[in-house]
Amino acid sequence: MTPEGSGATPEAVGPLASTGYWLHRISLAWLRDLDAALTPLGLTHTQFLVLGAVGWLSRENETPRQQAVADFAGVDRMMTSKVLAALEKADLVERVPDPDDARGRLCHLTPVGRATLDAATNEARHVDAEWFDDLHLRDSLRRQLARRG
Repeated sequence: MTPEGSGATPEAVGPLASTGYWLHRISLAWLRDLDAALTPLGLTHTQFLVLGAVGWLSRENETPRQQAVADFAGVDRMMTSKVLAALEKADLVERVPDPDDARGRLCHLTPVGRATLDAATNEARHVDAEWFDDLHLRDSLRRQLARRG
């Protein structure tokens, strides 16, 4: 496997010898396919991450704080706030003041948000299966990330 149009050979020299290089290339290609699958639903990858975080964190009838959504999604606080504002404008989430923290906001999915998240999750599972099912990577990657923090 060589980068498209690079003329590079598959020799294990330079960046071609780096697992990190190939992980980066795979990540970009996977993200391109995921974005293509999410676009018809009106979502970007980051919006899907944040919407998914709200959905996952609220699965036990909890209403997660905006900061918990940011932490779970791995998106910084300012970006999470901007993404949630866009999702709120699209009627996918609702944010309400946190009664226990005057500066905080609580987030929950709207019915449209739940339906959109379900459809987006199905699309993401399909893209993941196309890219990774034969590789059996999920558990290995999770263990590696846990070791590295």
